[in-house]
This record gives sequence, C-alpha cells and structure tokens, in this order.
Amino acid sequence: MKNFLFLITLFTSITLFGNSPIQRIGETITIEALDQNDVDELEGFTLLTNSQGGGTYFLDETNVFLIDFHFLTNKEYDEVLFVLNSDTLRFDTLHPFLLKGIKKGEHDVSITILKSGKQTNQAKIGLHLIAKAPLIKNDAVVLGLLILILGAIFYSESLIGFKGFYKYVPALLLCYFVPAIFNTLNIISGEYSKLYFVASRYLLPASLVLLCLSIDLKGIAKQGWRALVMFFTGTVGIIIGGPIALLIIASVAPEVLGADASEVWRGLATVAGSWIGGGANQTAMKEIFETPNDIFSKMIVVDVIVANVWMAVLLYGTGISDKIDKKLNADASAINELKEKMETLAKKIAKIPTTTDLMIIVAIGIGGTGLAHFGADIIAPLLSESKAFLSSIGLSSLASGFFWLIVLATVIGVIFSFTKLRNFEGAGASKIGSLFLYVLVATIGTHMDIFAIAESPGLFLIGFIWMSIHAVLMLVVAKLIKAPFFFVAVGSQANVGGAASAPVVASAFSPSLAPVGVLLAVMGYAVGTGGAWLCAVLMQSIEVGG
Repeated sequence: MKNFLFLITLFTSITLFGNSPIQRIGETITIEALDQNDVDELEGFTLLTNSQGGGTYFLDETNVFLIDFHFLTNKEYDEVLFVLNSDTLRFDTLHPFLLKGIKKGEHDVSITILKSGKQTNQAKIGLHLIAKAPLIKNDAVVLGLLILILGAIFYSESLIGFKGFYKYVPALLLCYFVPAIFNTLNIISGEYSKLYFVASRYLLPASLVLLCLSIDLKGIAKQGWRALVMFFTGTVGIIIGGPIALLIIASVAPEVLGADASEVWRGLATVAGSWIGGGANQTAMKEIFETPNDIFSKMIVVDVIVANVWMAVLLYGTGISDKIDKKLNADASAINELKEKMETLAKKIAKIPTTTDLMIIVAIGIGGTGLAHFGADIIAPLLSESKAFLSSIGLSSLASGFFWLIVLATVIGVIFSFTKLRNFEGAGASKIGSLFLYVLVATIGTHMDIFAIAESPGLFLIGFIWMSIHAVLMLVVAKLIKAPFFFVAVGSQANVGGAASAPVVASAFSPSLAPVGVLLAVMGYAVGTGGAWLCAVLMQSIEVGG
C-alpha cells in the first residue's frame, strides 16, 4: 500500500448532521462512526491509518475503507470534523470511520480536531480510486509490452507488404493507438501506471535537448507570421468553441447534461484551461471557478479522451499532408526548405556511431534533462511565492515546475547547438531523441479509453462539438492565408496538447521541426489562463438546465 498524501483546504461546512453514527453524503456515500467492538467484527475492508496514508485502490478489489486516526486524541477536543472533498460532517467524539459507496476518481479526506473552535490536530488522506484492476499492474512488464509494440510497428513498416498501409497511416499514429487498445481492454492501465509521468519528465526533456542540437533558428524564423496566426486561431477556436458547443446542447438537448447541468460550465472552464495552456492552467481554472470535485473528475476524462482523439486525427493527417496542402492551396516551401536543409546537414556530417558517440549523445540528453530539472527546482518554488499575483495577471503557469522544465530543456538544447556538440547529429542525436518521443507517445496512448465516452455522453458531445469548431476554424483560416497543414496540426496541438505532445506532432513531419512545436506550446502556457477565463465567462452567461 502506497503512501499518498494530499493537501486540502477545509471548505465551508455544507451539512450539519449532529451525532448520528451513520451519515450520508450524496446518493451513494455513507460514513459510519464505529466503536472498537464494531471494528473487531468487521470483515472485507481496507484499513487506512496514519502510517499507511492514502493511496491508489481498485474498486473491484476493495470498496469499503476503515479510517482509523485514534492517535489524534492526544489533546483535548470539543469537536471532530470529517471532511470528504468539500462535504463536512461534525462529530463530538473521535471514532474509527467506515467509508462506503465512494466512487472512482480523486478524493481528499481530512479529520480535524477542534478545541474552542480552533484546530489542534489534523490528518489528511488522498484516495485515488480506479474502477477496475488491469490485467498487468507491474510497470516493468507494461514498459516491456510497450517497447515490444513499438518494435513490431517499426519492423512491419520496413516490410514491403505494409508499404501501402503506412503510406496513409503514420507509424506514429499506431504507436499511440495500439497502446490505447490495450488500455481500453483493461490489459494495462494508464491511470494506474507511472510510465507517462516518467516519460514526460525524463524522456521528453531529453528528447527536446537532442532534437534542438541541430536546430536552425533562422529556418524556423522563416516560418514567420503564418505559424503565429495559426496558433492564435487555435486559441480563439477554443475560446469560442466551448460557449457555442454548450449553447447548442443547452438549446437542443439540455437533459443529456444530467443533474449537474447548472454547474457544467465550471467543469468546462477547466477543460478550456487544459486545452489552451495545460495542467497548471487547468488547476487555476478549478480554483478560480470553484469547480466541484465530482464534476472535475468527469471533465478530466472528457479532456483526455477528446484531446487524444483529436491528436490521433492530426497524426493521421500527417500521413496525407500533401493532399491536404493541395486542397488548402498552401505554400509549404519554407517548411520543405527547412526539412531539406536539415536532411542535407545530417547527410553531410553522418557517420557510423561508435559506443563512445552513443554514450555522449545519451549524456547530452539525460545530462541536459538533469540540468533542466535542477533549474526548474530553483525557479518554480521562487515564483510560487507570488502565485496569487501571477494568477491575477493570467500567468499562473510560471509557477509550474513542468513549464520551466520544458523551457530550460529547450534553451539548453539551443545553447548546445552553437557548440561542437551540434556535430553529434551526424551520429544520430535526433534519432535517439525521436526514439524517446515514440516511447512518450506510447505512454500517452495508455491514457485513452475508447469506451469511456459511454459514461458521460452529454459531456463528450459538448467536447466533440467544441473540438470540431476549433478544427473548422483552423482549416478555414489556413485556407485563407494558404498555410500548410503542418501549421494547422502544430498550432492546434500547441494549444490542445501543450508541450508534451506538440513536438510529437511536429516531429511526425520531420524531427527537425519538433522545436517549432515546443516554441508554440510555450506561448500556450502564456495565454492559457487568460484565454480560459474568457471562455469560462462566456459559458457562464449561457443558461443551462432552466
């Protein structure tokens, strides 16, 4: 059992229950205060104590929790507060508490001891509940499976019989979609696995360092105004897409939104934060608009599934980008020139890598990642002290450690590109960087559950209409300014997916273009909170549920 502690702020007490031993929260959750005799007779429960803390559990294995924090009684007290998420129960004595009927998702529990209205002691637990245990829980086995999948995909790509298939379906799409199938079938669980966290925090920055080694800043600068126009078009598409989608559903079929219809806009505000800026902006929206935890947990699923489906569409589009460019009457000359220039450079300095070359390349990538983490660990805590001010000006992302990790990894790679380390591109630096990205893509795929759409169809319908408005606007503007599909895909993903996936989509066109995705994603962090706030205000003005 893993220690899993969460910080929680006590909210205003919603219901005062008195001293009845069995209390109810919502339709399913019951909390029962037990004495020692009751505890001795219990069977089939999971014990949560101070030493064990919270953790991750599977509801098909355990769904009854006994919370015992008797150690808190080392001081006199008048009252005991039991807080589950934002619901507060009051007791006049401290007992072990039996928690039943809690649903999947993230839950915060705290027990607070009060004396004369003041807190004298407190314990907190974080519970992460997953509906069903996967067939494979061991991350070492999951990693082996993902690498085997990647190996099989790239091997099949080299076979003559698959040439026609891979002409239209990029290998990168399969690297994402096949793990998604394994996750959907519950063979593995991206929600339980820690592989995505490892890949995004270690392999992604290492990949950025290596892909930036041969960066051509002048070539990227030549991409010019079209890249910026498409990025901000994507931002506008998210800002107006949410309110329009909500208005359509509220007008045509408000009943599909369920009992929480009047609060849906608060949850959608967090999706807007994620789709414009990223995780830090999403959290900021949750706090600003006080999104209830039960709605927030549903919106996380909508966010992940809809964004991942859209990413799959973009990856498929990379395989037919030439046809799309013809329909858009696009001018892709600057992009093709940059790709050809980088390919020429790679051929010019290419050599058969030695063990020493490979070791140095890995040292550059992993060492640069370590340096980026070191810098992020210094900068982010300093800026966190001014988090309230940063939030007030829409720059809450500057207090995010992940934001600085990505920025510093990119800067380190660019700095290295002005040194002799640039020559290691000839030994395959970008190839190893791309390899890291493919592993990241596979771990992203493990977070997609195709069947999850059935759980909240109304919310997913809003999400898909929202993303469709974003996509249509991107294509219309691309047609008007003759922007190639590369700018559509990367400009969109820099908004919706952020720094974790924008370079993935960019590298699907060419590894040399990955830095373009990173630079645009960094801009997304900057405008995320402000754009999401505007989107939320527009959605709030829409009457939902009568």
